[in-house]
Amino acid sequence: MSASETFRLGGDLEVRRLGFGAMRITGEGVWGEPRDPDGARQLLRRVVEAGVNLIDTADSYGPEVSENLIAEALHPYPEGLVIATKGGLTRPGPGRWERNCRPERLKRCCEDSLRRLKLERIDVYQLHAVDPQVPIEDSIAALAELRAEDKIRHVAVCNANREELEHARAIVEIVSVQNRYNLTDHSSEEVLQACERDGLGFMPWFPLATGNLTRADGALDEVARAHGATPAQVALAWLLGHSPVMLPIPGTSSVAHFEENQKAAQLELSDSEAEALAQLTS
Repeated sequence: MSASETFRLGGDLEVRRLGFGAMRITGEGVWGEPRDPDGARQLLRRVVEAGVNLIDTADSYGPEVSENLIAEALHPYPEGLVIATKGGLTRPGPGRWERNCRPERLKRCCEDSLRRLKLERIDVYQLHAVDPQVPIEDSIAALAELRAEDKIRHVAVCNANREELEHARAIVEIVSVQNRYNLTDHSSEEVLQACERDGLGFMPWFPLATGNLTRADGALDEVARAHGATPAQVALAWLLGHSPVMLPIPGTSSVAHFEENQKAAQLELSDSEAEALAQLTS
């Protein structure tokens, strides 16, 4: 793999820039078991076979289901596989997400993820969201303590603005940010620029802007036709080309869809195409 295809998280974890998000291997509403658990485990094994070595998950996916399936399918883990998980959200029901980032709860969440994933240390542990009821410094301090105990290798944050990122970095080294970002939503551009400046990874969630891409103007379809690709592949290729720290983690429950997404890494967009696509932001 060339340097442009990989990124070093925290300076010591070399990952393929196109990873895999393991949210959709759960049931409807990211709740409960998937309809086809065997198929989900087969998909996870195919992800690793294809050379993807960054899998993103969370304790709230299911809840617990995604982490359990990852361990069932892949443990003992192949050398070089990086599993990034998260804590801080609770799940009252299907499609519902609430924040609880109290320090004592985050520590318990991490311990539970270690047990489910059958790990002694989590490579990248992410604060899933900032809790308005808890100072971010308190939440991050708890993760820093877990890092000091060697239960976490690297700390990361999700759904954070520039100020919150700086507050977190004042407590402990932060290696990546996971914010919403895609062709039609550049609201985290300022955070992305901070990541570029300091060499932090940026994992865009909702990278395919599901639904929004179909409403984009003709530029996307035109580029896709020119490359014999799908709009989703072009959207992923644009993200990869937009920034060297971008680490898209598209998710799916289908092996065929996974294979299709992976082909995006082979697309090379021209400067004029990339510029035209950048104008699609809403």
